[in-house]
Amino acid sequence: MKIILNYLKDLYSGPVQAVMVFSFTLVAALTIGIGNWAITNTITSYLAEAMDERIEQDFLTAELFYQFRLEDIARTANQLALSNTVGNSFAEAEGGDSLAIRDIENKIETALRGCRLKGNRVAVVLDDQGNLIAGVLRSTDLQLALLQAGRSWSGFTVFDDVLRTGTLISSTEVIPKEILVEASLADQARIELLETPKSAPAPFDPREGSAGLGMVGAAPIQEDGRIIGVVVIFHLFNNDFTLVDAIKDSAKIDTATIFFGDLRVSTNVMTEQGERAVGTRVSQDVNEVVLHNGLEYVGTAFVVNEYYITRYEPLLDHQDQTVGILYVGSRQKVFLDFLSTVRRRTSFVAAFSILMTFLLATPISRKITRPLQELRTLSQISQQVAEGNLEARAPGCGGGAVGLLADSFNDMLDRLQETQKQLVESEKLASLGQLAAGVAHELNNPLATVLLFAEVLLKENKFDDRGQTDLKTIVRETKRCKIIVASLLDFARQHQVDTSEINLDQLIKRVIDLEKNHHRYDLVEIETNLDPHLPRIQADEAQIQAVISNLMTNAADAMPEGGKLILRTRRAMDDQVIFEVEDEGEGITPENQAKLFTPFFTTKQPGEGIGLGLSIVYGIIKMHRGQISVQSILREGTTFTIQLPVRQPETDSRIDQDEDLNGDETLIG
Repeated sequence: MKIILNYLKDLYSGPVQAVMVFSFTLVAALTIGIGNWAITNTITSYLAEAMDERIEQDFLTAELFYQFRLEDIARTANQLALSNTVGNSFAEAEGGDSLAIRDIENKIETALRGCRLKGNRVAVVLDDQGNLIAGVLRSTDLQLALLQAGRSWSGFTVFDDVLRTGTLISSTEVIPKEILVEASLADQARIELLETPKSAPAPFDPREGSAGLGMVGAAPIQEDGRIIGVVVIFHLFNNDFTLVDAIKDSAKIDTATIFFGDLRVSTNVMTEQGERAVGTRVSQDVNEVVLHNGLEYVGTAFVVNEYYITRYEPLLDHQDQTVGILYVGSRQKVFLDFLSTVRRRTSFVAAFSILMTFLLATPISRKITRPLQELRTLSQISQQVAEGNLEARAPGCGGGAVGLLADSFNDMLDRLQETQKQLVESEKLASLGQLAAGVAHELNNPLATVLLFAEVLLKENKFDDRGQTDLKTIVRETKRCKIIVASLLDFARQHQVDTSEINLDQLIKRVIDLEKNHHRYDLVEIETNLDPHLPRIQADEAQIQAVISNLMTNAADAMPEGGKLILRTRRAMDDQVIFEVEDEGEGITPENQAKLFTPFFTTKQPGEGIGLGLSIVYGIIKMHRGQISVQSILREGTTFTIQLPVRQPETDSRIDQDEDLNGDETLIG
């Protein structure tokens, strides 16, 4: 024990390493445990869904087999009813002519021999009173036997309904005991009801055990538009397993069963003794859903003596009455055994993974705890930064967590330096605004005086033509100076946003009505795509109007040869609205995009602008807590996108300008 303790002490030389090893192991255990739980549940859910899909496909296959057999019976009955042999010999056979009867029997035998489907089958020709003219029984071993002529089959409801409607009937029917006696199938139909756990207290149909369930096809025999007889063919399910076994073997289905009422009359579900579970009854839960309510039952059900994953659907007779059930299912035990195997194996993999994590964490933790000196170096560098030395940088520490920490530390210092530069630029911009305001106020009054006297002299008309031209030049240039001074004041002035509820779509339409009369729009086609459901926003109407007007003016100036100007609005996520102005102008180069919102920057010719319009737009959008971005492609056009909040915050804080204008898309805000 002492040797083991000394070994562990040497292995885990410090508390940090021990904490790291056990922490790694704990994290791995939690992660692997949760992952194992998630994987197991996912596999369980997937297998359950796959099993449900398989049962559904199995049932569809069983239904196809069932319908194919039923259609074959109906088709054979109809062929016999329409055959010349039956029609020509019917009258003589009805009168007792043995040759005519034999002709009909031969025709029936030929039809039954031509049937490719195995199992018992009874085919009879009845007159309009239900008396047997000719009939043949084909047993499960394909032997043919003649039925006694002259016996009455009038108690068969299918016969009565064919006479009444004159149409072919193809359905699943209860075959009365009396008919079974006439068809020599009473012994085959007789089934002893066995005690079954979880079944209903009493049978669903009191005839269960004595009567039979079968597929029936009945077709009228007509002569000159009058029904003179009926051909009836049926296949008895009781103790006949050809159909359920064909479904199982051909479709690879585990089990299939046909119920008469709630009684198993044909099945390949086996009892514990290895015998077919004929005579057992369906569970009461399924009985209620399928037989009494006429609904399908999908899910787990108790079948004979264990649970199956099942699907049951009612079988209806020609009067739409529930007479039985068609069932397919798979043993749940096979499914549960597979899941148990999956859980055992995933648990083993999880335990092995946790052990490997513990073993691998030991050398890794030793390597991680070595570079403490590098951490002390980082501590010294951080002290220098705290003293104001932003040029200090951590030395390269290689890979590992410490190396990542050093890289992150240096990246933080780079960002800090960049932020400091931006703050300096912002202070310069603020100083420039104050300077512009001072200069504008100082120039405004002298310019007004010059403009006044120049206009007075111009009106007195005391000068010659050259003097008049010079005076006009003074007036024009003085007015231009006043416009520049006004722009300087707009740029320098710190506005308070006077918000009110405005309809952005209506404001855009008003600005278009005001702007479109200017000559710059003579060759411009103005198009709008406004969202009629756009919410009203809180904004300064005058300032937003100035934004719209400025962007429209820039767009029109960018298309001197004409083009399309498109204004759009739409609702954005998080209570935002978006306003776009798109033109088909020459576009803006990436270099100019980076300087687009810089004061006094302009791409226009000298005398056409001073470069404050977009700076003012930028300031207004920033004061509204919004964003403005531009996307431009040379020789294709430019799109300005503005995003504004629907509601302004309660506090009215001054917004600093942050210029981060580079790349193909310039984002402000």
